[in-house]
Amino acid sequence: MADDLKDAIKTNAEGPKQASADGVTVQQHPLADQIEADKYLASKEAASRNPAKGFTRVKIVPPGTA
Repeated sequence: MADDLKDAIKTNAEGPKQASADGVTVQQHPLADQIEADKYLASKEAASRNPAKGFTRVKIVPPGTA
């Protein structure tokens, strides 16, 4: 699925944003939205491969404590 999306983004980037013929107008989603969708799906896929890596442990030290 990710390969299909990458191919679609590449094809859409090479083509026109808007086209019209015989009174019918077609417009694509903005390229920025397509890239955001790709990033979201990639992060979701990465998290599903190993759910434990979705969480990070950090030590929080409040200011003023030594």
